[in-house]
Amino acid sequence: MPNISNRAQQMPPSPVRKLVPFALKAKQKGTKVYHLNIGQPDIETPETALNALKNIDLKVLEYALSEGNLDYRKALTEYYHSLDFTDLTPDNFIVTNGGSEALNFAISTLCDDGDEVIIPEPYYANYNGFTSTFNVHVVAVPSTIDTGFALPPIEEFEKKITEKTRAIVICNPGNPTGYLYTREELQKLAEIALKYDIVVISDEVYREYVYDGKQQISMLAFPELSENCIIIDSESKRYSMCGVRIGCMITRSKKIHDAAMLFAQARLSPVLLGQIAATAAHQNDGAYIRAVREEYTHRRNVLVDLLNAIPGVICPKPKGAFYCVAELPVDDSEKFAQWLLEKYSNNNETIMVAPAGGFYSDPELGKKQVRIAYVLKEQDLRRSAEILKDALQQYKLEFNL
Repeated sequence: MPNISNRAQQMPPSPVRKLVPFALKAKQKGTKVYHLNIGQPDIETPETALNALKNIDLKVLEYALSEGNLDYRKALTEYYHSLDFTDLTPDNFIVTNGGSEALNFAISTLCDDGDEVIIPEPYYANYNGFTSTFNVHVVAVPSTIDTGFALPPIEEFEKKITEKTRAIVICNPGNPTGYLYTREELQKLAEIALKYDIVVISDEVYREYVYDGKQQISMLAFPELSENCIIIDSESKRYSMCGVRIGCMITRSKKIHDAAMLFAQARLSPVLLGQIAATAAHQNDGAYIRAVREEYTHRRNVLVDLLNAIPGVICPKPKGAFYCVAELPVDDSEKFAQWLLEKYSNNNETIMVAPAGGFYSDPELGKKQVRIAYVLKEQDLRRSAEILKDALQQYKLEFNL
């Protein structure tokens, strides 16, 4: 038998997908599963994007440019100009196969084996996978549910900085928590990055979906970080286009850009058809974004209110994205999530949630928490909350909690 690399053996499983086999078995038994575990919206993709794919008039589906085709990078530039970042040009963008590849480019550009990145936790679980691939170590700074997962004190970040630190990674608004960083919090991060000459990697793929009249503040709003900032963006959640796999890495630093381009050239090109769809999606998208934001606001309000009405459940109201982290009255959220799929049903229905342990460097910190995505329509969210309430009662009885 061939040897498997240490890198492969150390790659952490996805907490979002690791329970999929149990969900498939539940479905095979005829149980309906409400998927609250994954950020796959049921919102329709913009018609402009779908029509662009249907009406492709190409004789050859050729390689795209390694940095992304110019017409799409122009569309991105116009989009960022609408956000008042008028200094950006197409040369500030590297188009990637989803935001995931943009993160890979950023980490591989900045870090060598054994280097470190600091991340406030809980954090998007795949950050573990991206860093593990390059033998880069995550140094976590815990946030807590009682503050709604606000940025930890900046002194806690400074304590973690060593000669191996290369970047601070944030997600704003956050996955899994939905927390939206304030300008003051981001200013502190900017100052510490400059003090130690490290880079802030800001994952801003949920930028459009913030609520209660608030506004997302991009790290691009801190021009002093021109050499110390990378933005990660994606069309997946903005336009409900997860399958087109189109994102981008943005930086004002020519040094970082040119280094990242070497990785872009090595993988040849980003997806041509995805760029065609994404370019079209950016056309006259204001009404689409407003309607989707309104829908997510409603879904958030419905779900979070229902969750907090369940005895023993604590769920801060997220300010952005379409996730929330809820603390449950259980002994182990991973055990509970598996039990929901293997042993439990309510009128032949159950729910699938993502155990939050996988969003922490220390799984014990999320042992009683789950991430829930409010990407389903209101009726399904209401039914899911009803199922969760009953399941918690049954679980408590079965395990004498």
